Amino acid sequence: MPKLSDPLVIKNMELKNRIVMPPMANDFSGPEGEVNDRHLEHYRRRAEAEVALMIVEHSYVTPEGKLSARQLGIYDDSLVSGLSILAEAIRGAGAKSTIQLTHAGASTTDEICGCQPVGPSDVAVPGRGAIPRPLGIDEIKDLTRAHREGARRAKEAGFDSIEIHGAHGFLLNQFVSPYTNRRTDQYGGTTGNRLRLTLEVIAAVREEVGPGYPLFYRFGASDFMEGGLAIDEARLIAPMLTEAGIDVLDVSGGLCGSRPKEFAGVPGFFVPLAQSIKEVVDVPVIAVGGIVEAAFANSVIEEGKADLVAVGRALLKNPDWARQALQELKGNA
Repeated sequence: MPKLSDPLVIKNMELKNRIVMPPMANDFSGPEGEVNDRHLEHYRRRAEAEVALMIVEHSYVTPEGKLSARQLGIYDDSLVSGLSILAEAIRGAGAKSTIQLTHAGASTTDEICGCQPVGPSDVAVPGRGAIPRPLGIDEIKDLTRAHREGARRAKEAGFDSIEIHGAHGFLLNQFVSPYTNRRTDQYGGTTGNRLRLTLEVIAAVREEVGPGYPLFYRFGASDFMEGGLAIDEARLIAPMLTEAGIDVLDVSGGLCGSRPKEFAGVPGFFVPLAQSIKEVVDVPVIAVGGIVEAAFANSVIEEGKADLVAVGRALLKNPDWARQALQELKGNA
């Protein structure tokens, strides 16, 4: 049975252990979304301390999809040089890198994006604010192209892999969830129709980066709310994602966000979602959610609940968490 310390190969990318730093928004950027020294220090410091894979925070693919004033961007070619420096800093510190592509959709505000927020339907994301403007078909096609261009920039910048964000109440999650998607055209209604935009984005990104490049998907596998996406439907969706070209499923929450209040203090609160999804796919699965103890992280791997473990807030608090966890587990062996 594999352990937290064991390597894992994903296509042409070899991870030295099973510890992942998940994407966590730092809001270090300036108004244009550029990389700066704070990003470099933040990611380098944790990569040096034995994290195997750094998933760089969500990076907006269009200005209209920007979530916060100082969010990292990947919407313009002028940002590639800074992103290249960041990818090289992570590589030089001994870790592999992923960058997450995102569009906030209805989760942003007009003050941030400079426009009326958009979504699949005129339904607000619970707890997020205003009612969005439903997207037209041509606009949906433009968003697919925006993700493709973001992927091109990510690969040009030298990142080892890409993650498409389909969780936490952002645009792709909004399309997949029956709570926020009330469309009656080809992008709404059935599971396949609600998933259509996501599959088109995956196809466009896969075509852009080629067959050998690792592609991750942040999957909001349950909205944890009445009328939203539930795990039973997510188990039907997961194989469709992998068949479309996804190599790793990074399993988290949907419209409920990354840290639902009802799970406060519960270790590994999204691990059951990851375990359930792992049962229906043949690709590696990442588990996340309140994982702070080395022994617990190792048990998730040893018990076959997931293939990789993402440690977020504990790594923010202690950049040396991964090194110390591996040392602790080695000492207890």
